[in-house]
Amino acid sequence: MKKKGFYRCQACGAVSIKWLGRCPDCGQWNTFVEETVESASAGNFNERKRDIEPPRPLSEITYTEGKRITTGIQELDRVLGGGVVQGSIVLIGGDPGVGKSTLLMQAVNGYVNSTKGVGLYVSGEESAAQIKLRAERLGIVSDSILVMAETLLENILSKAKELKPDMLVIDSIQTIYTEALSSAPGTVGQVRECAYKLMNFAKQYNIPTFIIGHVTKEGALAGPRVLEHIVDTVLYFEGERTSSFRILRAVKNRFGSTNEIGVFEMTQGGLKQILNPSEVFMQSKAVDEPGAVYTATIEGTRPIIVEIQALVSPTVFGMPRRTSIGIDYQRVSLLIAVLEKIGGLQLGLSDVYLNVVGGLKVLETAVDLSVILAIASSFREQPVERDTLVLGEVGLAGEIRLISQIENRLKEAQKVGFKKALVPQEAIRRKELNTGLELIGLKDIKEVLEYCFSL
Repeated sequence: MKKKGFYRCQACGAVSIKWLGRCPDCGQWNTFVEETVESASAGNFNERKRDIEPPRPLSEITYTEGKRITTGIQELDRVLGGGVVQGSIVLIGGDPGVGKSTLLMQAVNGYVNSTKGVGLYVSGEESAAQIKLRAERLGIVSDSILVMAETLLENILSKAKELKPDMLVIDSIQTIYTEALSSAPGTVGQVRECAYKLMNFAKQYNIPTFIIGHVTKEGALAGPRVLEHIVDTVLYFEGERTSSFRILRAVKNRFGSTNEIGVFEMTQGGLKQILNPSEVFMQSKAVDEPGAVYTATIEGTRPIIVEIQALVSPTVFGMPRRTSIGIDYQRVSLLIAVLEKIGGLQLGLSDVYLNVVGGLKVLETAVDLSVILAIASSFREQPVERDTLVLGEVGLAGEIRLISQIENRLKEAQKVGFKKALVPQEAIRRKELNTGLELIGLKDIKEVLEYCFSL
């Protein structure tokens, strides 16, 4: 059987009949790796063809809503859309050491406890003894979790078909390879082919499958982009090495919303759920400090109180620095320009540093007013009252505009002890807000600065 050779880009999957130093499709250098394929592969593909199902009118198609099963981890269930769907395939990516394996070990333990079934944990990176050590550290001792250290996909699927587990975990897809291809594990061809076969297995036997994927230095999932299209759900596990907090975020979910997040804390005994993130992100509420302002952001259906901190200091360079962590840099530059033009603050000779406490990323414009106040507070060295919540979008003319779900944000603030809230004047005029907080309606940033720093 004759073998044909070609070269494939490991960044984008482009194919060339000869080696190229630079990929013409994605522009990456030194990414072409030689792969070979059997010339009779087309015949093997034809053998796998199945009967074609005839098209049916949409009105005649019926469905039954799949039953979701809990993993025993409420935060993970929330991100998945309420639990695990039978036959679904979930891809989890994240930086090395962030806790992906720990999360799935705890998840498979909770899942088999819920179903009274069996879970199969396959690792291509660790030995069975290493997995046992992690399980002991997490306090997991179970006869229902089967461990398999294997990298050959055919062996994994053969054993999975024999055992029929209630949940399958692959750690990780980059270490698994199939004999159908002669390329090395982790290459584009191997990752794509293994993912396709795992998807077919999950759908055929109705077994939920979790796959761990490596990420590149840019933070994206390694391997071909088609990997994310194959799976039903893509989750990113985020966290800084210097912080114990971890955030689980969905970027694709065929069975639920992609707006929900799960918050965890890494401890000696594994990942601990943070059911009330507001308390985590506002730990220094009792101290009055210039440049610190509280606001409320919405992640999915959950309001979270976060602290915005700003530091304004005289620049020692000819060009002032603008640094932002957790908030879009372009948005911060726009708000600084509004603060200078409309608010009258001379920030041209000052460096401005902005940070969202706790490592959370805030993407909505409802926190604009809190950013404005934090910068002004640090510049004037006057603190904003710590029992005051600040909400509102700021326009280019300095006006404070309405935001969505303002009542949910205010109720969360009252729950954690806030007494007062600065809100858009239009919000008070348009509807009754029964939140128990003292509400101060303001129409533009001039009124806000006068109210907060008039003394």
